[in-house]
Amino acid sequence: MRVLPVFDAPAANLTALPGLLQQFGVVRAQSLALAAPLSDADATVQSMDDASPAKWHLAHTTWFFEEFILGPNVPGYHSPDPRYRYLFNSYYETVGARHPRPRRGMLTRPTLDEVRAYRTHVDAAMQRLLADGVSADIARLVTLGLHHEQQHQELLLTDVLHLFAQNPLCPVYAEGPAPHVHAAPAQVGWVGFQGGAVQIGKTAGGSNPGADFMFDCEGPRHTVWLEP
Repeated sequence: MRVLPVFDAPAANLTALPGLLQQFGVVRAQSLALAAPLSDADATVQSMDDASPAKWHLAHTTWFFEEFILGPNVPGYHSPDPRYRYLFNSYYETVGARHPRPRRGMLTRPTLDEVRAYRTHVDAAMQRLLADGVSADIARLVTLGLHHEQQHQELLLTDVLHLFAQNPLCPVYAEGPAPHVHAAPAQVGWVGFQGGAVQIGKTAGGSNPGADFMFDCEGPRHTVWLEP
């Protein structure tokens, strides 16, 4: 999946954007919570070429922050393992070569614990960077990284569902709803609409990178006819 940020806000000097550090912590913790019910084996196996192991999702989303934010903007930053740049790149051709997608399930090393340690290392560096204040350009890139990680949270659950469906023991991911670290899910139910000409899509603009974020496929805002 190719994701692009769309923003229309002027760059600024160093800024401690309200809530960005907190949002970073919430999103990163959510990924770990989703992986918590999985064993190392659960998190390593790849059930088909179009799926990815949960361990890879955890590492790839971490690599994004390391590659595009920490490396270019934190003098002296060093990755725990430079080989991760090859293992956990997905499709970023300008970064360099990458491990073939259909063989991600062959990565028995690094272990799940080592991937968690990698996340801890990157999170600590990111938290120091955000606490000191970042430019609006970096803040927008952090926001993109968080939305990118939330996409991978959905993929992680989808891929685990497909993986467990291949197991004749019919394993259960979790006894209750998927772990959620910051809010209870809304009650499921039908929502009615009167129909007619309605506006859908987003419009970029403003000065808050979090509130004004949109992917390129979410705009421009336009009118469609909605049946009741």
